[in-house]
This record gives sequence, C-alpha cells and structure tokens, in this order.
Amino acid sequence: MKKYIAECIGTFVLVFFACGTAAVLGCDGNVPNAAYGLTALAFGLVIVAMAYSIGNVSGCHINPAVSIAMLVDGRMSVKDFVGYVVAQFIGATAGAGCLAAVLGSRESLGCNGLYNGNVGASLIIEIILTFVFVLAILGVTSKPEFGNVAGLVIGLTLVLVHILGIHFTGTSVNPARSFGPALLAGGDALKNVWVFIVAPMVGGVLAALVHRSLIK
Repeated sequence: MKKYIAECIGTFVLVFFACGTAAVLGCDGNVPNAAYGLTALAFGLVIVAMAYSIGNVSGCHINPAVSIAMLVDGRMSVKDFVGYVVAQFIGATAGAGCLAAVLGSRESLGCNGLYNGNVGASLIIEIILTFVFVLAILGVTSKPEFGNVAGLVIGLTLVLVHILGIHFTGTSVNPARSFGPALLAGGDALKNVWVFIVAPMVGGVLAALVHRSLIK
C-alpha cells in the first residue's frame, strides 16, 4: 500500500506543478517562447524531485506507460501493475482538481490536443515520444550502478521529449497525466483523451520489447 500511496502522491505533484506551469504561463505549442521551454523544464524537474523522494518506495513510475513497460520487462507483478495504475489515475485526477480550484477555472489545465485535428499523426507522435522516454528509463534503471543518476537522466529525457512534443500534442507520454486534466476540462480534451491513453501504452510496450531484445 505504501507503494501505491507514493505513486498517487507523485502523479498528483506531476499534474499540479507541471500541468500547472503550462496553464499559468499560457504555454502555446505554436509559439517557441519562454513559456514553452519552462513547461518542458517543469515536467522534467518534477520527475527529478519525485525520483529522489519516492523512488526508494515505489520506483517513481508515476506513469502507466512506465508501469506497463516494467510489467512486460518482468520487473513487476500484475497485481502491482493494477495497483500502480489505479493510484496514478487517482493522483492525476486529484492534482487536476486542485489545480482547477486554485486557478478558478477548468478551461486551461495543461490538457493535450490532437495535432492539426489528426488522430493518426497524434498517435504516431505520442508512440514515438513515449518509446524514447520509456526506453531511457528501462536502460538507466537496468543496472544498480546507474542508481545515483537515474532520476536526473529520466528527468532530462522527459524535458527532451517535451521540447519536441509540445508543438504537436502538448506531449502526453503519460495516460494518467492526460486523463486527469481532460476529465476536469471536458469538451474536446475529454473526447480525444483516448489517443493519449492508447498511444503511450503502446509506446511503453514497444520500448519494453525492444529493451528485452537488446539486452538478451
């Protein structure tokens, strides 16, 4: 249960601080300005902070795509996978709810959106972004000697995928992070949230399969 609580807290923090940064600064994927860069940095910094605070409890997945990759890679049980995912979705929804309460609005919560209204392109983009992100996680957590730098590497990789991905979809690579804000915002964000649930999960599975094939 401590692991599940840690995952819930970590995902709450991710949505509240990172999505909150995007909302407060008015990050627009079509405008490469300071808000764009700071939003990408915020997502990465949250991962670094959580990795070194709850990482020793749950491994700091705070992302169903990471959890499914760990499941496929044989690093966690089905029971823990279900517990992690439920906790992550609860944390993300609570984070979005608190963010909406603070902002006094549900309209801008850092939601994801389709690239030019194109479902296919958005799916491909998110699968690729998630694949790169999760592959880095699997690699840096595969050896104990990488433990001291794992959080930093993972955080920087998330910054990397956001630098490119914000322009296209706002960057999800995390079904829970997308679901929480979309549930509160409703409208097109909720209508299209399935894309940002399916694509990251596919990307996570592909990353795990590739990782297993490379290390054997």
